[in-house]
Amino acid sequence: MTNAKEEIMRRIQNATHGLLERAREYDTISRNYIQSGTRDQAQRIELFCDRLRDYGSAVYTCQSDEITSGIANLLNTRQLSCLLVPSGFPAQWLPREFEFISDHRLTNEQIGRADGVITACALAIASTGTIVLRHSEEAGRRALTLIPDYHLCLVFENQIVETVPEGIRAMSTFSLAPITTISGPSATSDIEMTRIKGVHGPRTLDVLLVGGLNV
Repeated sequence: MTNAKEEIMRRIQNATHGLLERAREYDTISRNYIQSGTRDQAQRIELFCDRLRDYGSAVYTCQSDEITSGIANLLNTRQLSCLLVPSGFPAQWLPREFEFISDHRLTNEQIGRADGVITACALAIASTGTIVLRHSEEAGRRALTLIPDYHLCLVFENQIVETVPEGIRAMSTFSLAPITTISGPSATSDIEMTRIKGVHGPRTLDVLLVGGLNV
């Protein structure tokens, strides 16, 4: 038993020593890549929208005092009548002529029967066309944005950063909240390179880009 214990401790010490060596090597890695963007806000927004359209997402715009009408116009365009919303989504943004079901422990089957889901986001990255969902009360839990076939996401212009490093630094303030990053509708390709939508999430992603300050 003594020999076994000594062997275990020896292996732990060797492993710890290796981790420290790798940590020192990590500190010496060159980081000459671009850390911050150079585009102004208008250019960041244009780049973000271009990326989204490349991925097959539709982008609609409105001002911060037009969110309710913007959502209504979009849902009329899509001919949708019943959407899920996270429990903390601002009720004042929702048009009254549509049905919205707040997520209070809905089952996966109930989530799947809805026309889609509407959420806010925490951050967007222009260079990759990425939307970051921080799974709080406004963005909801992961199932809410993975199961429905349609996702409408509100992105405020002042939430858009240009580069991934800027996005990573911003996400470091999210504490331990889980996040999901999405770049366009869910899509994948099989072995014959046939593109298939909706395998890992919604087949349709619409973005309502809101001008003005994030309220």
